[in-house]
Amino acid sequence: MIVRFHIDPDGQDRYDYRVTYEGEALYADAGLHSIEACIVAATEGLGQDAVAAEVAYKGVISGTYALASLALASAQIADHALQTTTAIEEVCG
Repeated sequence: MIVRFHIDPDGQDRYDYRVTYEGEALYADAGLHSIEACIVAATEGLGQDAVAAEVAYKGVISGTYALASLALASAQIADHALQTTTAIEEVCG
């Protein structure tokens, strides 16, 4: 299965995430210190059925990543999510 990581800032330099599958919430956490920390925590909570995850920051999906990529390149994936969302927000105003 491919899950989705929904990551959002909480307004106080912290981040929240929730993991969903086909729109159904599986688990969540709040108050993490970075987007990368959310990706790491969300990945660690996945069961064996998951093979990949879509990463969405502030509602913008930046990509779909295999679990191995999420574990090995979480910093780069977090940067990509932030850059993708920032670029879209700049275009949309």
